[in-house]
Amino acid sequence: MSLACLPLTLSAEHRNTASKIPHSLLILKRRLPLTITTMPGRPSTTPHSGPKRRIPNDKPLAHSGGQVFYAQRESQAGLLVTDELEKALTECKALVARIAKDCRARNRRFRDVEFDIENDKEQCLFGLTRGDHDYRPSGVERVSKIFDNKHSFFIDGADSSDIVQGRLGDCWFLSGLSTMSTSEGLIEKFCVARDEAVGIYGWIFFRDARWVTVIIDDLLFTSIPKFEELTEPEKALYHRDKNLYNSSARTGGKSLYFARSETEGETWVPLFEKAYAKLHGDYAAISGGYSCEAIEDLTGGVSTFIPTKDILDPDVFWREELLRATEDRLFGCAFDSLDPGRRGNTESESELRVNGLIGGHAYSVLRAVDYNGKRFVVLRNPWGDSEWTGPWSDGSREWTEEWLPALKALKHGFGDDGEFVMEYEDFLNNWDLVEKTLMFDDSWVMSSQWLQVTARQPTAAWSYGDISFTIFLPAATKAVIVLSKLDTRYFSDISGNSCWTFDFVVYRKGRKEVVAVSGQGRTFLRSVNAEVELEGGEYVVHVRLDRAVNPEIDDTLPEKTDTRKFSRVQTERAKSQSIASNFKPRAVLENIPLPLDVLAGQDLMELEGKAMQAEGLANGDVEDEDVVKGEAEDEVKVRKQRRMQGRKGAGVNGRAQKKSAKGMTAALRKPRSVVAEEEEAEDYGDAGAVDLDLDDMPSELDDEDLGLATVSSGEEDEQAADEDGAQGETAGHGRKGPPKQSGYGNDTVVLGLRVYTHRAAPAVVGGQLRHEMKASLASLMNLAL
Repeated sequence: MSLACLPLTLSAEHRNTASKIPHSLLILKRRLPLTITTMPGRPSTTPHSGPKRRIPNDKPLAHSGGQVFYAQRESQAGLLVTDELEKALTECKALVARIAKDCRARNRRFRDVEFDIENDKEQCLFGLTRGDHDYRPSGVERVSKIFDNKHSFFIDGADSSDIVQGRLGDCWFLSGLSTMSTSEGLIEKFCVARDEAVGIYGWIFFRDARWVTVIIDDLLFTSIPKFEELTEPEKALYHRDKNLYNSSARTGGKSLYFARSETEGETWVPLFEKAYAKLHGDYAAISGGYSCEAIEDLTGGVSTFIPTKDILDPDVFWREELLRATEDRLFGCAFDSLDPGRRGNTESESELRVNGLIGGHAYSVLRAVDYNGKRFVVLRNPWGDSEWTGPWSDGSREWTEEWLPALKALKHGFGDDGEFVMEYEDFLNNWDLVEKTLMFDDSWVMSSQWLQVTARQPTAAWSYGDISFTIFLPAATKAVIVLSKLDTRYFSDISGNSCWTFDFVVYRKGRKEVVAVSGQGRTFLRSVNAEVELEGGEYVVHVRLDRAVNPEIDDTLPEKTDTRKFSRVQTERAKSQSIASNFKPRAVLENIPLPLDVLAGQDLMELEGKAMQAEGLANGDVEDEDVVKGEAEDEVKVRKQRRMQGRKGAGVNGRAQKKSAKGMTAALRKPRSVVAEEEEAEDYGDAGAVDLDLDDMPSELDDEDLGLATVSSGEEDEQAADEDGAQGETAGHGRKGPPKQSGYGNDTVVLGLRVYTHRAAPAVVGGQLRHEMKASLASLMNLAL
């Protein structure tokens, strides 16, 4: 998938705020390169007008007290929320147009090689492990074949009644779609571009702090088997007529395996679901979740979980929250699953209902209406059926002749279509949780800071003091402060078995009065936030991190793992983690793909020369680019000769070299604190740092000794199999044994602070991590005691 680039675009009013920023923050900002990112965390090759010596990207500055300060990246400062959206929309449209033009020139329909559900069926259905998922679609067909060329992306626009859930447990996502459809034009805005004849569709989603472009084709999974696969009695039902069977059973929306539209011939629902599955790697990845998180991904909004039992004043909640549904906020609701075993029966959870409502299932709030002295809420079940059967349900006794005119005001009609009406009091009494997503218009800007955090051991004190962020505001503003972890759905199989939860508290710099605390309706959420009115000035946000180690989560890969899928999962994780200011790309170089626009029009010799030129300038070795360019060409030849000599040396004196490699391996296997200290010294050129040239490392030194995530080659696998007597091949790829597990720490989590403010007061966000944790913690404890 392609990542939509979000270059910094500041208006004149934003640039003028620089004069109001504290001198200490200005110094930090000047230490960073003013470059536009072509992919997360990687500097562009575009030259800039600054001096010819570039400070290493996001270098931390040590302060007294044992902390490290990370200044805000330029690409994450004061992003105009709607402007960045418009840029993403424009780029997506251009990409779709280019691909469609190429397909027409070749007389081909578009086939998405990155998410080919026909040729890479298993990769597109499942993650690295299947878990409890058992999806068995019968086939794959194009939209034109499924609907016999009688189809349209939208028929009378997007509507909540269009959505019908399939065999995937993504009611939360479909509920989010249903809720979004109540805001006119919102669904259509994010279905960015399409060429239905060619079969190409472009979408954008918001993930972490950036817009992501997703391109898909129109191939969809179907549930009806081919005629030849039928049993003889089944064929007899169609008089053994293949054409009759295909025309009556294998066409139309009801033949789809996953979600579909209730309106026959309408295609936006299954294609939207497919794009969202591709965003997260496979269909199984989007099974289970919260509807408000889906709305976040679709719109860039901010979600809040509100337990109904925590609502202090129901009248205020009705007036200031629910009545504003579809204006600047969207709502969903749910309650926990019921336990059928309590009654000693064998009913499933979905069969045990509360007045027709299903526990553990996401519903959409379509609208709230005051009518004739009563308060009504209109909701919808994404299944398209199974409605509320209590008071004011369809056809109930409350609908007397006096109240039938209310149907028009509620925009509701009777029918088993999943839509129903509840009175506000019943709404509060039956739902445990209300999920709110706040939307942003063009009056808002966003700044963010992301850090890769290594937490203390799970048994350590639950305490603030290891992570903090600073916020500078040039003027008074309403602020929405959001603390979140990465969206890990794509790479959850290699994210360890720590389940993270967190909260924060906000102080004015230099004062001890609490300004705001994060709201937390539930634990182990993707994000928490606080809405607060702030005066201009500096603020500090202290984070408290907690986790539960789930022993039921297997953090090792199965013996037979698809290496192609594993490669893509590692790549997506590396790209996601690169958003962190203290991200060290060296550890995952093998997992980060080179953008094609970097390679375009140049051979590898030219590129290596330019890379060495940039390296020399970054290190401050020389000031003259022409000198670097001339020396770079010579250095390329020298490095190649050195590598050739190394290979010959391995053949002549392999034992000596292997012994040297083992010594180096032992030196690298040191306690975590020592390794961290040496990594920092190496990355930032501190005195006494060990200079390891990755290009000249002995071949016997394994990549995992350097913390690199690797997949063993087929030749190595065969050798290991011969030595250990292991048998069996990796699924479908002819490689024996599992790939090596990545070195992702179970103690590591990437956290980000996003700050949304009014356009006239863009925030500057910095981040701090405690350095040399034990010594620093001891100093603080002495102060406390």
